[in-house]
Amino acid sequence: MNGPLAEVRTAVKRFLAEHRPERVAVAVSGGADSLALAAVTAGLTEASAVVVDHGLQADSAQVAARAAGTCRELGLTAEVRRVHVTGSGGPEAAARKARYAALRPQRGLVLLGHTRDDQAETVLLGLGRGSGPRSIAGMRPHDPPWGRPLLRVSRATTRAACAELGLAPWDDPHNEDPRYTRVRLRREVLPLLEEVLQGGVADALARTAAHLREDCDALDELAEAFDGDRCSVAEVERLPTALRRRVLRRWLLEEKVPELSDSHLRRVDALVSEWRGQGGVWLPGGFVARRAHGRLRVEPVQS
Repeated sequence: MNGPLAEVRTAVKRFLAEHRPERVAVAVSGGADSLALAAVTAGLTEASAVVVDHGLQADSAQVAARAAGTCRELGLTAEVRRVHVTGSGGPEAAARKARYAALRPQRGLVLLGHTRDDQAETVLLGLGRGSGPRSIAGMRPHDPPWGRPLLRVSRATTRAACAELGLAPWDDPHNEDPRYTRVRLRREVLPLLEEVLQGGVADALARTAAHLREDCDALDELAEAFDGDRCSVAEVERLPTALRRRVLRRWLLEEKVPELSDSHLRRVDALVSEWRGQGGVWLPGGFVARRAHGRLRVEPVQS
């Protein structure tokens, strides 16, 4: 049997067979992507559902309760988790951070309803911001504790699958608000690219992300295998640029520096590759990286 629902079921079935998670939960917003994912998952394995109420809209509690009720009708145990959205980076980033914190499980995988269209938007954002290859490589299908079985499935397919199942998805008004960058990408940029390039853009961007992930994984493995002194300028400066930056990134992460961006990493790399006696590089989490006497060190900022 072919059709949208069969396509979603095949994607989820393959994902579960490949990764065999110890425990499965589905993150459900009430939208078409997560509802289709929840419905199919319920028919394939024992699972639960988690609905995050961000509290950003007047009826958010009702929307969350309705989504949880639908999940129970599908055969999933379901709970609603209310979060408080605050912090820097704008409302999109703050909501995402709060959501992921609420969803993070103690064990097993949480399945997310990201589709091929979401992947295309992520790649375009990375390209536009110059965020480096990790960003352009997009989202991983299997990135414990997160699983994304639908990254090769279109948003139109999940909506059609819901129609086959007789489910009425919730349409988040934020997804129509042009104040959000992703909305403008979705409504303006991607349709224009599809028109100019005569179709297939979302799929092409998703393939590009997959190719870059393969390259990044290979370089990460080489960086992990590096057995030299990562604090020695003489040892790391001999490495090819792409490998050197990954070695430095692993070092900084082991030093507990959080939320490293491509810009941070390039400035730390400049302490090796473009040394002119410059001062330290300020890093997230209250750290600074310095070079002295041919060695690198990272230390807490003195208050």
